[in-house]
Amino acid sequence: MAELVVCGTAGIGGAILTTLFGGWSSAMTTLCIFMGIDYLTGLICAVVFKKSKKSDSGGLESGAAWKGLCKKCVTLLLVLMAYRLDLAAKTTYIKDAVCIAFIVSEGISILENAVLMGLIVPKPLRDALDLLKNKDNENGN
Repeated sequence: MAELVVCGTAGIGGAILTTLFGGWSSAMTTLCIFMGIDYLTGLICAVVFKKSKKSDSGGLESGAAWKGLCKKCVTLLLVLMAYRLDLAAKTTYIKDAVCIAFIVSEGISILENAVLMGLIVPKPLRDALDLLKNKDNENGN
């Protein structure tokens, strides 16, 4: 009986979330996958390699991990806002554009984590990462 309640609650919750976001698109699936990979590679950098840029020691800190999860949740809230703007403007592209922007950001973070782990990242990707880092520094971030 408890299993039925848990499964039913999860199903209802999933249906509500999907409806709020206007259906589940491939862009949202890709964004969620990239967010998961970024979080996982960030944890690996901290726990295994002790090279996290989020802590003074380079190791895992629960506060930094919590902030990372909070950022991922706010990302999804911004995607929700974009969908609502799509509805208000009677368009269909704002949510996808926001998802793509966040996918790019998550991809850059995954590449940064790979470099911190000492993985060989192809030169075009390294160059693109360096270019984006320099632009970020120029903007004061």
